[in-house]
Parts: sequence; structure tokens; C-alpha cells
Amino acid sequence: MTRSVTDLTVTAEDRRVAWLATAAVGLSLVDAAIPTPLPGIKPGLANIVTLVVLLRYGWGTAVWVSVLRVLAGSLLLGHFLAPGFFLSLTGTALSLLTLGLVRHLPTRWFGPVTLSIFAAFAHIGGQLLLARLWLIPHDGVFLLTPLFAAAALVFGTINGLIAAKLLVEPSEDPPCPKPSASP
Repeated sequence: MTRSVTDLTVTAEDRRVAWLATAAVGLSLVDAAIPTPLPGIKPGLANIVTLVVLLRYGWGTAVWVSVLRVLAGSLLLGHFLAPGFFLSLTGTALSLLTLGLVRHLPTRWFGPVTLSIFAAFAHIGGQLLLARLWLIPHDGVFLLTPLFAAAALVFGTINGLIAAKLLVEPSEDPPCPKPSASP
């Protein structure tokens, strides 16, 4: 019996996405370790990476990095296919859709901070809607909206400021070790 080998070509873009997704997953793990008074209120540190990727490399790359972050983060935290996974995926999807729309607004008024705030509101809005439709079938869940909106505003602003600072620095692609040739 003959075994066939399929060679996959790994591009510099693939390596970049992998490194950026790794950074986002690492920040997601830091987020998960931060104690909060109410479930669902997290700083969303990985969104800094998403925003920088969006503004530096484009929406397609930001989608890849975000999806890989949600999948890998949920696997590492043991939440894969649990309600938290779907809440994260829904928030991420709405956040990315929002960023895809608002990134075309004039940069004079809509920079990284504003985009981050839009993304934070979309993320928490998506999570609240999914929670209402699936987990807590009662309109009382929306009583948490002011608290979550305040957190989205605060963390969206902070993350946007950090992303803006990172975007001022010259773009350096992450180091991408190339596989060594085997003898």
C-alpha cells in the first residue's frame, strides 16, 4: 500500500495570521483570568489585536484572527461548544460585521477609539440578544443593558487608545520561524 503525502504551502501571510491569532488567544486567556463582579464583563483585550489587524492588514485577516482566537481560546479554556463559546462567537461575529461597515467611515472622525467602541457595543449587544433568545428567555435580561453598555464604553475606549498607540508605531511583522529542512 502506497501512502501519498500532500504538501501544504505555508505563506508569509499564513505565518502572520498564526502569530497574530496566538497574541489574541494569549490576551483572551489573560481576560479569562481577570476576576469580575458580573459574568460577561471583561476588558476584551484580544479586541486590541483584532482592531490593529483590521487597520493594518484588512478585514479578511481580522476575521481569520478573530475566528481562530474564539476557537483556540474556547478549546484551551474548556468552553468549546458550551454556552460561553456561542456567546463569544456571536459577539465576535457582530463585532466583526460592525467593524466591516464602520471602517469605511471618514477616519477624521472615526479612528481606532471610535471603532473600538462600536465593536464593544456590537459585541455585548450580540451576547445579550443570544442570551435572551437562548439562555434566559425573559426580557429581564435586558435590565443588564446599562451596566454592560457602560462596561463596553469604558473598555472600548481603553482598548481603542491602546490600539491607536500600537498603530502609531511602525509595522513590524511578527517573527516567523521557517521550518528547517529535514535530512
